[in-house]
Amino acid sequence: MNEDSTDVGPSVPGSQWYDADAGPLVRPYAMTGGRTKPGPSNVRFDLIALVVVDDDPPGPAEESLLGPEHRSLLALCRAETQSVAELSADADLPVGVVRVLLGDLLESGFVRVNRPVPPAQLPDERILREVIDGLRAL
Repeated sequence: MNEDSTDVGPSVPGSQWYDADAGPLVRPYAMTGGRTKPGPSNVRFDLIALVVVDDDPPGPAEESLLGPEHRSLLALCRAETQSVAELSADADLPVGVVRVLLGDLLESGFVRVNRPVPPAQLPDERILREVIDGLRAL
């Protein structure tokens, strides 16, 4: 290996926390404090649930207490309404981590989550066709 090489081999102390292409690595459980479920209410976030910043969020003092990953998700939500899957991709974090962090933000009052309509509550296709046919008949 020459002097210009950026490879960090396993013989270098601490190299298990560094990837030559990705840079420093932080394990997901470190970002969530070892938690795997979002908040004490164990709310479940669907991948297509839409996340928006709350109309009346806590102040800047409370936001300053948040971790960098929480603030990153908030910044993404302020830019535009995004699904849980989009937040995961844009923040470059695993979905499980994003769900835990969103649980924190939801319980703190920073965000609201609009869950998708369950298929059982959607209108029957037959009724929609009858409405379309009725409109065409007008």
